Amino acid sequence: MSRVCELTRKTVMSGNKVSRSNNKTKRRFLPNLCRITLISDIMGQQYQLRISKHALRSVERQGGLDQFLLQSKKENLSDRTRLLRSQIIKKISEKSSEMIAQT
Repeated sequence: MSRVCELTRKTVMSGNKVSRSNNKTKRRFLPNLCRITLISDIMGQQYQLRISKHALRSVERQGGLDQFLLQSKKENLSDRTRLLRSQIIKKISEKSSEMIAQT
């Protein structure tokens, strides 16, 4: 299992650990990944994703999983979330065409 966020593609970074005497040694900065279950309002389903805490805060700030996926770029999403994004867009277009047909 790779250490990559499924929503933001945040991954492992490297840098230096600096001691008090200014000695530098290499270290890895790991993303704070959590397995979270998010609910899609449009699809009416739950999805279990491995995302970073930063991405979870962004999802909550955007107003939910659907809004976050619709406003994010395709390049930043994993294959699984790209598929979910396209399904959401398809469902929205179906609902809007039904609304137009009813009027």
